[in-house]
Amino acid sequence: MVQIKKEAVKDVATLTKAAPIALAETKAVLNQAVADLYVAHVAFHQVHWYMRGRGFLVWHPKMDEYKDALDAHLDEISERLITLGGNPYSTLTEFLEHSEIEEEAGEYRNVEESLERVLAIFRYLSELFQKGLDVTDEEGDDVTNGIFADAKTETDKTIWMIAAELGQAPGL
Repeated sequence: MVQIKKEAVKDVATLTKAAPIALAETKAVLNQAVADLYVAHVAFHQVHWYMRGRGFLVWHPKMDEYKDALDAHLDEISERLITLGGNPYSTLTEFLEHSEIEEEAGEYRNVEESLERVLAIFRYLSELFQKGLDVTDEEGDDVTNGIFADAKTETDKTIWMIAAELGQAPGL
């Protein structure tokens, strides 16, 4: 049987009780990411449906890959928020009220215009993930920091690739 010093148990209990308060900003940025990732998924689905023109055969299925990546981040971030005692947004109303990504009416656009929208969303998400890195550094949450680091790394690589397709520098 493992013996634990009384002081260590007391320290862990104190940290556990303080963690919900101490990680308030971390929880807030996690929940912001929940709202934005969900709305980004919907926006990419819209792009998927309304894209036309040269490059369609390549980019139409690529939107499915992007949606899958967003969903993976959304699930991991939501579960981390729950682990920290938070309550992730979970209704359409909450997603729309809290997301910084604006809804747009569906309209047919050429591939380049469609990719400009996707690129703008990924750039916003990269900034949000950087905010998550900053907040979690400040609050000392290495686990959540790692989640944001992984999401930002993947997002920044995607920005580079889409920007290159559009003849642009990544602008990171």
